[in-house]
Amino acid sequence: SRLGILIVRHLKRLERVILGYLEVSDGPEEEARLAILETLQCTIEHAWPRMPCRLPVLLKALLRLLWDVHTERGPTPEPVRAALLHRATQCLILLDHCSQGQLKV
Repeated sequence: SRLGILIVRHLKRLERVILGYLEVSDGPEEEARLAILETLQCTIEHAWPRMPCRLPVLLKALLRLLWDVHTERGPTPEPVRAALLHRATQCLILLDHCSQGQLKV
């Protein structure tokens, strides 16, 4: 959040890091995934003009995360699963807003 709009200088590299963390579960507490979803949300809020071109990649990763969390019946506690689903949904809502409703289509 300190970088603000200047985060766009690092979007390509940051996108790769975000996608990598979203793909892999990191244990029952899912601390890394929760933190990376918070990072993604902050990035979308600050770099919203650049997000529509990244929409397909981020959408696919977020939907895959939602599906994995929803279908996985591992040792992850229910409050952690709910937090993951909530943060991923918040990111999808922000992506929809910054792409002027293209996400819903």
